[in-house]
Amino acid sequence: MALREYMGLKKIQGPFVLVESVSGVGYGELVSIIVPSGKERLGRVVLLDERATLVQVFSGTDELVPESTRSRFLGKGLSLTLAPSILGRTFSGLGEPRDDCGPVYGGVSRDVNGLPLNPMARRYPRDFIHTGISAIDTLTTLIRGQKLPIFSGNGLPHNQLAVQIAVQSRLVGAENFAVVFAGIGIKHDDAAFFVRELVEKGKTNNLVMFLNLADDPVIERIATPRMALSAAEYLAFDLGMHVLVILTDMTNYCEALRELGVARGEVPSRKGYPAYMYSDLASLYERAGVLRDAQGSLTQLPILSMPNDDITHPIPDLTGFITEGQIVLSRELDAQSVYPPIDVLTSLSRLMKDGIGKNYTRDDHPNLASQLFASYSRVQEVRALAGVVGADELGKIDKSYVEFGEAFEKRFLAQGKDEDRDIGQSLDLAWELLHVLPRSELTRVSLEQISAHRKRSG
Repeated sequence: MALREYMGLKKIQGPFVLVESVSGVGYGELVSIIVPSGKERLGRVVLLDERATLVQVFSGTDELVPESTRSRFLGKGLSLTLAPSILGRTFSGLGEPRDDCGPVYGGVSRDVNGLPLNPMARRYPRDFIHTGISAIDTLTTLIRGQKLPIFSGNGLPHNQLAVQIAVQSRLVGAENFAVVFAGIGIKHDDAAFFVRELVEKGKTNNLVMFLNLADDPVIERIATPRMALSAAEYLAFDLGMHVLVILTDMTNYCEALRELGVARGEVPSRKGYPAYMYSDLASLYERAGVLRDAQGSLTQLPILSMPNDDITHPIPDLTGFITEGQIVLSRELDAQSVYPPIDVLTSLSRLMKDGIGKNYTRDDHPNLASQLFASYSRVQEVRALAGVVGADELGKIDKSYVEFGEAFEKRFLAQGKDEDRDIGQSLDLAWELLHVLPRSELTRVSLEQISAHRKRSG
């Protein structure tokens, strides 16, 4: 197909250019914007009209001259070249190499927009993914094929947690496990931290990184998660690997959607975000799953920082509707130097019940997790009572709950930033902490399970 080229721009506004009298082009088509010096900038069609076509320029519109700038419509969408050699590589948010190792050769080219997985083609997610973090593995278990977001806040250690999960995660019983890590709108020092930590800890052999920096063009943030998911889909469904995709920070992605929507003159919805943000996020999150006829799988762990720690804000609110649970980080626990500061009572993994137990982890896992939730919930009630009557006025059982709560936070929730706990270690530690409580309070576990634990512990 012959490429269509047009001279001159009708209008330049922010990251957009308006080209008149364009015919035969499609939505999302790539456009090469050529300045008089011959340098090219990439853009894409975002609005079509009989009179003019609106093009979003990825690298900005600085120094463009309306009269002498040419627009060449390339007849294809934004794509990414994929091959097995992408493992160990680092790319920009637009899929360009950032590691000085040159382009990817000899692979296949895929449209990055992709498609959500057909629900009828999926298998139900069941297999336990090990993260090495007790609070996640035991109480908000990550399941292969799941979408489980982390709700954080500014200043909380979600970047450290993201690195720890990227380094420690694995699918028990499978060697072909890979991680695709995407940084969206991140600061330079955060990008350097990610690269340094992941390289030093030897994770690069089964890792692909996409880094979009805060000073990169806003439009690039829209492409970054799609680039990462396209790479993950190739590894999962072409190469048969089990892939965990970590996306941080999705709040920056949503802010980019809002900024571009305002620049296009769209009517805003809640808090200025575009009305289509729900469907846009769903087009990303629903690209996770396990296919019936494929060997690989794709699991997502998106991370977002809640503006003003507001879990009802549109970004966490819509994300919670689409995904299967959430892991919430607590500012109160972080202030007590508990790492990772996971608030287990507001966290939830909806697929957890189908991926734990004797076929996946250990037969006492479901009941033990239920007992931990119940006991820690009672701790909050006792602490509230102690705030009214004083700790000295509490009864014997209530004091045992206070002791359990302190031990649970300092020994179970808290762990080292490089500490990789096996699920068996986490469950045994939970049993040890529950011994603080009277037997009459352990209503969620059976006598057989208590006896089995005593035999295991000698």
